[in-house]
Amino acid sequence: MPYRYLEDIAAADVAFEATGQTIEDLFMAAAAATLHVMIDNPQALEPRQKRILEAADESLDILLFQFLQEIIYYKDAQQLLLQVSQIRIDAETTGYRLRAEALGEPIDPARHEMIVDVKAVTLHRLSVQQKKEGWVAVVVLDI
Repeated sequence: MPYRYLEDIAAADVAFEATGQTIEDLFMAAAAATLHVMIDNPQALEPRQKRILEAADESLDILLFQFLQEIIYYKDAQQLLLQVSQIRIDAETTGYRLRAEALGEPIDPARHEMIVDVKAVTLHRLSVQQKKEGWVAVVVLDI
């Protein structure tokens, strides 16, 4: 599993560490971890609707923040649960640009086992680092 939940970082929030061989793998793992905080059975989601998620920033930390916030935004604004199916991150002279495709469906309490309502990504302990074994991120979600 490319993510694990961290019990000792935030008492009233949910924290996780995501990993990936590439930066795209890392962002996919962080998106999966965020979705799994909200819903116990993400495998039950059907690809009924598609959304294109885009973000740009000079730092990878804030790019990850914006990306995960988009997933939460669709859950709140459109009652839509999304799984990221494709992602591309390009380095540019001014930073990074992300474009992702996410597939999902409206929340259906009869089919989707909701766990908690994620309100936002926090900046507390947010980090994205490249290490010799790959990429690692720490994310804290406000619930």
